Amino acid sequence: MFMKTTNVILGLAAAALAGAAIGMLVAPEKGSALQKRLKDEANKWIDEVKKLVSVSEDTVDEAGAELSKVKSNLRPIVED
Repeated sequence: MFMKTTNVILGLAAAALAGAAIGMLVAPEKGSALQKRLKDEANKWIDEVKKLVSVSEDTVDEAGAELSKVKSNLRPIVED
């Protein structure tokens, strides 16, 4: 489940970044200004993806901890 969610997030981020890049490339703008703008936008998207991945990792860690608790609680019941 985690990998599927991560792949969806990364796919959406890549598609959005590609769309933004194409939009910038067709806009009339000086080359150096366009390069700076592309770099700034790419860095923003990279930061957003890092945040999303971090949140996903935290969620998986929390789910694992809860699963361990459930397992510990069920063990005595199953052993009886």
